[in-house]
This record gives sequence, structure tokens and C-alpha cells, in this order.
Amino acid sequence: MDQSLSPAVGRISSSAIRELLALVDRPGVISLAGGLPSAGHFPVEQTIEAVGDLLRDDRGALQYSSTEGNAALREWIAAEHGVRPGQVLITHGSQQALDLVARVTLAEGDDVVLADPGYVGAIQALRLSGGRLVALPTDADGLGVDQLAERLRAGLRPRLVYVVPNFHNPTGATLSTARARQLATLADRFGFLIVEDDPYRELRFSGRGPAPFRTLTDAVVSIGTISKVLFPGLRVGWMVAPEWLAPSLALVKQAMDLHTSTLAQRIALHLLTGPDFLTDHIAVLRDHYQSQSAVLMAALEKSFGAELEINRPDGGMFLWGRLRRPGMDTAALLPGAIDRGVAYVPGGAFSVTAPHTDSLRLSFATVAPDDLVEGAGRLAEALSDRPVGLRRPA
Repeated sequence: MDQSLSPAVGRISSSAIRELLALVDRPGVISLAGGLPSAGHFPVEQTIEAVGDLLRDDRGALQYSSTEGNAALREWIAAEHGVRPGQVLITHGSQQALDLVARVTLAEGDDVVLADPGYVGAIQALRLSGGRLVALPTDADGLGVDQLAERLRAGLRPRLVYVVPNFHNPTGATLSTARARQLATLADRFGFLIVEDDPYRELRFSGRGPAPFRTLTDAVVSIGTISKVLFPGLRVGWMVAPEWLAPSLALVKQAMDLHTSTLAQRIALHLLTGPDFLTDHIAVLRDHYQSQSAVLMAALEKSFGAELEINRPDGGMFLWGRLRRPGMDTAALLPGAIDRGVAYVPGGAFSVTAPHTDSLRLSFATVAPDDLVEGAGRLAEALSDRPVGLRRPA
């Protein structure tokens, strides 16, 4: 039997983050590595009620469904985005939405622009579909759109530009309004499609983000998910696509999985449209993440002083840090950090082309406040020449 595999398999590698999470899942390790939402804020009671109501009153929730998704859920999403329901496709999480866009729009070797460091799931999906990744630097104002403009003037012709406008994973950066407008103008001028992946938009606790790209250009596919607002286990996401693209996306999805889970969609709809729930729930989430972020920021500043440059996000779940001392390698230092009882994700895990050896990502979403403080102290010991030993900053 022929044991050969598709060339696509060789384009991607396992996520270093998933491998790391398995390594640090042991007693005594404070993990600042995970990108998981706060399980303590999952709407468990509301979900139990929703499932009970559906199983008693709606046998259709257990039946096959349409490829495009539940009609009422699509109408709700369309109203939220100011588009027609025909432009909405329900997907198995936002990762499938990204995979679908890549499959439908990319030919082998097509250029795809994204930030470096970048979201690991996007790097994997775009490489799997044969895209040639073109990395651009990112800073506190998000993707380097000025550099993109220079590359376009020099002849670059990407098919897609992938952007996380709010609280980019891993850097936590928000795309500035000026850069968003510039990117939309470039899309219209040079004929590429913007893929707007915005899973953290509702988790903003300060500042203002850019307007949705659909208000700036028609050359955009917007991707969303319930994972960060409700919980990720349902695996319900969506995309809002231009009318010329939506039928092709639905056709390819039909070949992949027929449709997204009917029951999961009905549960999501029940929660999203329930009276007096969503607005209050999001407010609680924002307060939680703001408090968590502030605790970890303060603890890091106290433990590291000027040794660690840290971003200050206006929302989301992550901090991005850069060690200021020359020659630091966060990947090489990670085993020692785990021995000291703290874990993080080395910057190189998010590399497109640049190594990011002096950087790391920290998540404040799921760790108790006292452990965030303790974790910062352990981290400072691990990333310095201080002797081994756990201590809490005075």
C-alpha cells in the first residue's frame, strides 16, 4: 500500500503552544501560557436551561441542518454586522472560517500578508492552503500598513491580507484607526481581500478600536466566534463574506462537513438572544479581564523593573513582553522557568520569519490574582541570574 502523504501535510508543523500546554499541566506550575478564556465565567446555568428547553421542545435541534447554518442565528449575526443574512455562513469555530477563506481564494504560491509575530492558527491554515506568507512587523498600533504600502508600490500583489484588529494574538495590539483606513484604501486600489479576524472585540475594557472593515471597504471577509464571549466547547463561529464569495464558501463547506452542529447552533442562538443576558454577561467579562490584566501588569513591573518591556493592551487576554537585556532567549530559558513553577509561551512560537527570541506571551485570563503575582515573581527569577527559589515580591 502506498504510504505517501499529500504535500500539504509537509507545509505545517504542530503548534508549539499545544505541546507546551501538555508539558506544564502538572501540580505547582503557574501557567501564564494558555490562551483559554476564563472557565469560571462560562454561562453554565443558562446553558443547562437552553439544552433542556431545546431537548423538550425542539427536536429539530437534533436533526440535520443546512450548510449555511441556522436561519435565525444567521439573521442575528447579519443584524449585528449590518449585512444581509445571505452573506453569513456559520462555521465550526472561527478556525474553519479561516480555512474556508484560504481554500476558496488561494492558489498555490499566492502571497498572503500577515503580522509577525502572528496568530499560530492563521499561520497553519494559510500555509496548509499553499499560501506564501509575507511577514510584516507589528507594533502598538498593529500591523505595519506603511510597510505594506511600500511593498505594494514595489510590486507585491497579495491575494489576502490577514489582520486581527483588536487585541492581536499574541501582542495584544489594537490596529489604529488611521492604519485601518489606509489598509482599506490599499485593498480597493490593489485588489486584495482583507481577512478581518476579530474574536476579542467584545473584550475591550479601555480605549477605542477601529471601525469594522465592512464600513470602510467591500473587499473584506469578517470572521467571528462565540468562543471568547460564551465558551469555546460549542465550536460555533461565522464569517461575513461579500455576496460574490459567499456561495463558493458554502459549496466548499458542504464538501467538508455538510453543516455545523445543529444542536450547538441552537444553544448559541438561545444564549445570544436570551433576554437580559448578553449585555450583562459581556460587562462582567470585561471587568474580569481588566482586573486580571492590571494585576499582572503591576506584578511584572514590580518584579522586573526596567528589565522587561511590556505592552499595555486595552482588552483581550494577553500581554506581550520583550526582555531588554541583550542575548536573552526565552525558548532556552523556558525549562528553567518550568522548574521554578511558572510557564509562558516563547516568542518564537509565533514566528513567521523573525525569531522573536527575546520575547514571550503571557495570558492573564485564567490564573487567580494571587497566582498572577506569584507567577510574576517566579518569572523574574527564571529570566534573570538570581538564585533558584520561589518568592513573592515584597
